[in-house]
Amino acid sequence: MDLDFTPFFKKYETIAASADEAFRRIKEAYPDEVVCKPKCTDCCYALFDLTLIEAFYLNYHFNRNFSGRSREEMLEKANAVDRKIYQLKRDAFKKTREGASEEKVVEEMAKQRIRCPLLNKSDLCDLYDYRPVACRIYGVPLAIAGSARTCGKTGFTHGEQYTTINMDALHDRLLGLSGEFVNAIGSKHVKMSDVLVPVSMALLTDYNEEYLGIAADQEES
Repeated sequence: MDLDFTPFFKKYETIAASADEAFRRIKEAYPDEVVCKPKCTDCCYALFDLTLIEAFYLNYHFNRNFSGRSREEMLEKANAVDRKIYQLKRDAFKKTREGASEEKVVEEMAKQRIRCPLLNKSDLCDLYDYRPVACRIYGVPLAIAGSARTCGKTGFTHGEQYTTINMDALHDRLLGLSGEFVNAIGSKHVKMSDVLVPVSMALLTDYNEEYLGIAADQEES
């Protein structure tokens, strides 16, 4: 691909940096409550999806940092994880079709624990510097769809008021940048920016011209 993705990566890194800064401020304000430290891997078992720009950015740095056998091993882990996530999502969809409330199904999904393929044998992230935004703010109070959420290992007390990070606002910024990216590359897949994928799928995907909808010989869909 001859396209220069640097401008979009820089914009994404600005969003990631703002998440880092928000986390830092809360950690400084509540040093006893925020217990995040190296090898505390609670966030590495949480289920969440990435926006297009996050997935593409992670995939780019994965391909730059992994080759040969280490890359094959990572893809094997990602494939195994992705099958588990796919099954969980199928089961969740089936439950909603059978009448279960969406809220209850989401709550049940949030309790599921699957080891991230990027978590290595030393319980450290193999792409830590390029980790998604959700990983950067895990461990402090978050406002998600009007509800307060935080890691169960923290010292924050339920019912108390704390400074929070508005995850919805961050997500909207990431979706907006993803849409800007799709428009700028002239993709035929105009709704591609709405697609969310887990880390495993971001590693497995080949973001080539055909996938991005910019192949010269691609027919209109």
